[in-house]
Amino acid sequence: MSAGEQVTAGGLLITEYERVKDEQRARIGFRDNLLYATLAAMAAVIAAALQTDRRGELLLLLPPVSVVLGWTYLVNDDKISAIGRYVRDELGPRLAALTDGRSDVCVFGWEVAHRSDRRRTSRKWLQLAVDLIAFCLAPVAAVVVFWTAGPVRAPLFAVSLAELAAIAVLGWQIVLYADVKRSRAEPPLT
Repeated sequence: MSAGEQVTAGGLLITEYERVKDEQRARIGFRDNLLYATLAAMAAVIAAALQTDRRGELLLLLPPVSVVLGWTYLVNDDKISAIGRYVRDELGPRLAALTDGRSDVCVFGWEVAHRSDRRRTSRKWLQLAVDLIAFCLAPVAAVVVFWTAGPVRAPLFAVSLAELAAIAVLGWQIVLYADVKRSRAEPPLT
């Protein structure tokens, strides 16, 4: 901005919008890569377990890896949604207020429109299922294999119970943050 240009409220809001959308894009890329990182970590743990006689014990590495990556995924997903809410509920209305009450002005329409897709609810349920399978079901299966693979020593049994508790907390949080309800703008299913 040159020295002769004035700072306007609308200009500041647009600049803020651009910055929060940049952050949202970066978080989306990071979040999506976390799912791939989780799958790669699972493959590495399973491959290592298959190459040793202590297979079951090595499988106990899977739950902490899944919980840490799953929690990071969940936090980023929540921030992505929070940015969308902020744009819809704060920035959009503040910018619209600067249009002198014109009702024909739609500010950041995509932020609302993409949430009104008729298949959004089913997509959110399917995403919830994928998240639970990737971050909760797979590590629970690893614990079950550990329990059934041979004699289980008491200290590792205690570790496996603690891991199951951590997985349960993560699963509960994933369900709480799933946002499977329909958007206010979403039309009823017909």
